[in-house]
Amino acid sequence: MGPIDYLVVEFPGNRMTGEGFPLLVDLVDRGLIRILDLLFVRREQDGSVVGLEIADLNRDGALDLTVFEGVRSGLLGQDDIEEAAAALEPGNSAGILVYENLWAAPFATALRHGGAQLVASGRIPVPAVLAALDATDPGQPRA
Repeated sequence: MGPIDYLVVEFPGNRMTGEGFPLLVDLVDRGLIRILDLLFVRREQDGSVVGLEIADLNRDGALDLTVFEGVRSGLLGQDDIEEAAAALEPGNSAGILVYENLWAAPFATALRHGGAQLVASGRIPVPAVLAALDATDPGQPRA
């Protein structure tokens, strides 16, 4: 098994364009990731949390998410959902994605077979990387 990651992506004003979904499908189709859980929540103005069905969430008829229906491994519990929703501003929604990095599975297996073990892991946020790069070379254009 490869490393497991999660993302919580907030959609201000519950506005979801769907631009990222074809790219997510492409990652799955190319065998780079396996989606373990994908669900959507909305934090109401009063702070309560409402689960959203995977469907045409923006109700414009153009965003079809049915390919993701039923993607639930059971890894996410209600406490995880509540914690993710607590990070949202009231009136916003979020997608919660748990995925396996299939591309890393052979590497991780080889390391385990060799007796190695992971002792630390983390992620550096893109804005922090860009800020560090700008500090070392301010004239270089960044993406």
